[in-house]
Amino acid sequence: MNGVCVSSQRTAHEIYRVQMPNITPHVCRHTYCSNQAKAGMNPKTLQYLMGHSDIGVTLNVYTHLGLEDAAAEMARMEEVETARKEQEKISGKKDKENTVTQKMFRAV
Repeated sequence: MNGVCVSSQRTAHEIYRVQMPNITPHVCRHTYCSNQAKAGMNPKTLQYLMGHSDIGVTLNVYTHLGLEDAAAEMARMEEVETARKEQEKISGKKDKENTVTQKMFRAV
């Protein structure tokens, strides 16, 4: 009878190994970094929190963004552009008086 239990325990253990991915605390760092970047955290702040001396490590190694993220960002930029155009319609014209030009600044 014990032989049957040991055999079934092995089978259950093998099934457990197949079903569960290998998740380590290091994987959680990647997830944290990606989630904070998606939420819009300043990249330099994220670099500091991750403890990286190089921003490239933070952005290129730890931040994982996909096609859905790029599509969402493009949709957000379209919304910003639409809001800007609506604001121009409300004001009636482009405010040339409020436009910042190089002539407004003087060399010191």
